[in-house]
Amino acid sequence: MDRGQKFRTHVHDYHQLAWASSGVLMVDVEDHYWVLPPTLALWIPAGVWHASAALQRSTMEGIYLDPARCSLAWEQPTVVAVSPLAAQLIGYLAGDLDQQARVNAEAVLLQVLEPVDKATIELPLPTDSRARGVSAILLANPSDQRGLEVLARQVGASPRTLLRLFVAETGLTFTQWRVHARLQAAMAYLAAGEPVARVADRVGYATSSAFVAAFRRVTGHTPAAYFAAATVGYRDAPTRTDSAA
Repeated sequence: MDRGQKFRTHVHDYHQLAWASSGVLMVDVEDHYWVLPPTLALWIPAGVWHASAALQRSTMEGIYLDPARCSLAWEQPTVVAVSPLAAQLIGYLAGDLDQQARVNAEAVLLQVLEPVDKATIELPLPTDSRARGVSAILLANPSDQRGLEVLARQVGASPRTLLRLFVAETGLTFTQWRVHARLQAAMAYLAAGEPVARVADRVGYATSSAFVAAFRRVTGHTPAAYFAAATVGYRDAPTRTDSAA
C-alpha cells in the first residue's frame, strides 16, 4: 500500500488479523482509530465494519479466520503484540496450505496472540459537531499551539462545554486527546526514520525530551523501542500482500 492508500469501510464474515509487516497502518472502527507499527496487529471480529489506511508505504498482511473454528472469544477489536513466532505464522498462513496444515497453524497462532493495553495509540473522535470541529482542526495541524479558549471561539462553544464533550464522547480529557493526536501524527515520520527532534517539532513539541516523555507516558516505550524489530526473521517467511481487504 502506498502512503495514504485506503481500503474504504467494509465488513467480513471472518475474523481478521490486520497487520503490516512493514510501514504503519491506521485502522478505523466507528471513528475509533488505532495506529499500528509492525510490532502490533489488530484483531477485528467478524461482522465489525472497519477501514484501513497506510500512513506510509506499507505491506499489509490479512489473515482471515473462520469463527466456527476459532478458540478466541474476543468480541471487540483487540490490539495484540506480534512476536517473531506470530510473524512467521502469519507468513506461513498466507501461503498455499492444505486444510489440516492451515488448521494446525491457526491453532498455534491463536495461542501466541497476546493482547496489549498501553502500547497502542488510540484516537476516538467525538461526535458532537463542535468538538468534532476542534478535532478536525488539530488533526489537520497537530502543531497548532492555540489554547482551548481560542479553539472554542472558533467552533462556537465554551471551553467548559468542550471539556465535557471530549471526556463524555472520547473517554479522554481534551489535553489527553490532543497528546494522542500529536503522537498519532508522529508515527509516520518516526517509521520513516526521521530524527526524533524533527518529529517533535512537526507535531508541536518544543523539545525532543518533552515529546519522548509524552510518547513513553502513552505507550510505555520510547519511540526507538516502540519501533524495535519484533519481526526478526520474518522476511524469510512466505508473504502475500492483502489486496482483498
